[in-house]
Amino acid sequence: MSNLINYEEALNPSQYEAVTSLDGPVLVIAGAGSGKTRTLVYRVARLFDEGVPPENILLLTFTRKAAGEMLERAAGLADDRCRHVSGGTFHSLAHQVLRSKAELVGYDRTFTILDRQDMEEIIQSVVQDAQIEKKAIRFPKRATLATILSKAVNLEVPIEALMREEFVQFLEYIPQIGKIALAYREYKKTNQLMDYDDLLISFRQLLSDNEAVRAELGERYRYIMVDEYQDTNGIQADIVRWLSSSRGNIMVVGDDSQSIYSFRGANYRNMFEFPRLFPGAKIIKLEQNYRSTQPILALTNAIMDQAVEKFTKCLFTKRQGGQKPQVIDVKTDPEQALFISGRIRELLNQGLSLKDMAVLFRAAHHSFELEMELARQNIPFVKFGGFKFMESAHIKDVLAHLRIIVNRNDNLSWGRVLRLIQKIGPRKSQAIIDWMRKEGRMPWQIHEWTGAGKNDEALKSLSDLMKGLSKENITPREAVDLVNRYYDPMLKENFDNFPKRQKDLEQIASMAGRYKKLRSFLDDMVLEPPTSNADVTMDPGDNYLTLSTVHSSKGLEWPVVFIIWVMEGCFPSAKSYSSQADLEEERRLLYVASTRAKDSLTLCYPGQEELPMWQLAETGYRNGLSSFIKALPGEVMEFASPRSAFKRTGYPFQVQRETVNGRVTASPFVFSKNAVPRNFDESMQGKSSGLRPGDRVRHPAFGRGVVSKFIDGTKVEVLFKDVGRKLLHLEHTTLEKM
Repeated sequence: MSNLINYEEALNPSQYEAVTSLDGPVLVIAGAGSGKTRTLVYRVARLFDEGVPPENILLLTFTRKAAGEMLERAAGLADDRCRHVSGGTFHSLAHQVLRSKAELVGYDRTFTILDRQDMEEIIQSVVQDAQIEKKAIRFPKRATLATILSKAVNLEVPIEALMREEFVQFLEYIPQIGKIALAYREYKKTNQLMDYDDLLISFRQLLSDNEAVRAELGERYRYIMVDEYQDTNGIQADIVRWLSSSRGNIMVVGDDSQSIYSFRGANYRNMFEFPRLFPGAKIIKLEQNYRSTQPILALTNAIMDQAVEKFTKCLFTKRQGGQKPQVIDVKTDPEQALFISGRIRELLNQGLSLKDMAVLFRAAHHSFELEMELARQNIPFVKFGGFKFMESAHIKDVLAHLRIIVNRNDNLSWGRVLRLIQKIGPRKSQAIIDWMRKEGRMPWQIHEWTGAGKNDEALKSLSDLMKGLSKENITPREAVDLVNRYYDPMLKENFDNFPKRQKDLEQIASMAGRYKKLRSFLDDMVLEPPTSNADVTMDPGDNYLTLSTVHSSKGLEWPVVFIIWVMEGCFPSAKSYSSQADLEEERRLLYVASTRAKDSLTLCYPGQEELPMWQLAETGYRNGLSSFIKALPGEVMEFASPRSAFKRTGYPFQVQRETVNGRVTASPFVFSKNAVPRNFDESMQGKSSGLRPGDRVRHPAFGRGVVSKFIDGTKVEVLFKDVGRKLLHLEHTTLEKM
């Protein structure tokens, strides 16, 4: 064993026990901020020190980025060869094994992986083929159908049982949805397609049905570790059991209090089931927190004390000092936005950086008013959660051309590519696809379609592109560049904000440059996609405020955290009131949000805002502080007014109120100085329009929004409440200043 690492000195007693318990099953219950990543890293190093070859160690995480970072740290501790430990996600491991053994589950090795949007498009085509929409006005939309089909698979329950539990409004359509599920499965098999769920189902089937494969993988992976075990579903738990069946050297790490993905089929009860599935399992609790101050931990411990079912643990820290979390009634949504932006300005004046702060919320739409105010005050921010980068139409369009090259039977991608061409709709595109399959034509022969006219240059251009993409030894970067050049005229034709989308496609090309094989690039874009534009466009050195849904904040931390809309009907969500299990998950969400804070935690709720009627019907509450917070002992928090929140460093605002129809519409928290952002440049102003950044405007189609910036004096970028960011031509648009 190496003498370079003094494990007892580097780790606390619980961590040391977990790191040195190498043989047999081990369950590590790791509280938030308790150093579980450090524990996994040191355990990899310890295994290496004990002479276990890195290729015999498997580290399963929920992102490959997390696995890569852990193995880099282990390599720095022990030996560079730790980088050769097998690390990745359940889906990437399943994909890796199935690529070489697909025939054992009835697939070709050239199968294509579908993302969620692909899944929805196929379901929509299946619904149209069945002509169900003509007969049923209230038939579920394709996104709902995809959720029903996927959740039934992940929960391993019949579609009928799931619908009776969660989708009672569609019970009359159970027979039709059953037929759609069958047609969807057949479509995938015919076209050699697998969605995310198929990867796991097929991998489990391979392990359970094939003893030789089980033995091969058991010999390869003699020591297995699983991170975030509370987020596994039943299928993943079975995969863990089969992989470790021959040797039993399995350690899972998780926190039942941070299980927040039941909508994806995750089952926190896997934590409680582990000792039963692995008799004699050692249970180790990590309770010393290295992130937060004790006052913050007092609140988070109190939140989980209210939980119905849990592994009892009490987080503590050796950090000294700290202030109690503040709970503030900010009265209204606009006042909440101005209070948060004011506190941010104050903290910046105290020397903090924007990257030290985050604003978290239960639902993506909760931040809109704040986004408008931040834009008005020229405070840069990036939002995580909500619409995903890889769901953008222009990204999907470009990748569809590439997917055809690696799987020419991918009808979904063929349909998308063909429908980009003018005068080719669903019917004609399907006719072309059927002709190519029947005649056995290659992608670059598409211009020979018998229905093409003599002057059909569009199909000839597509054919030339496919020929270029099919060149031997073409690199992924070259392939993306080829498609981008072909696609650019369509991009300009179809999207008003094409300059921004062009930058997105440049980033996709840059990402492709990191790969040697096109298939690897495309697979990673589905298995490990960037979750927002910020993932591909933000420089690590950029200074910006983070806005994030709680789900997207998991695993992250900031010195200063604000949680907004901590209000009954919003957090917990009104939709959770029909189920005790859903309410418990909402409690865990609040725990996750609160444990992101290192030094300062502020919970805000607009107590005078009234909930929409549907929320009132669900909750029975008109407004008010979240019941999760009301249930806590008073000593774990400090109730404060917005004014008193500034008391320690002075109150930098003047009171300005405006009353319209008896309602206060302007905030008492308006900057008395710097009404125009400090770095405002008069050249940024749209002189001909009379507008400037920060102005609130109304568009006849897009509704209300705020001016973000001007481009070349001829275009204006506006952040709209309902449709997001839009780039508009000043000469061809109407904006009413509010």
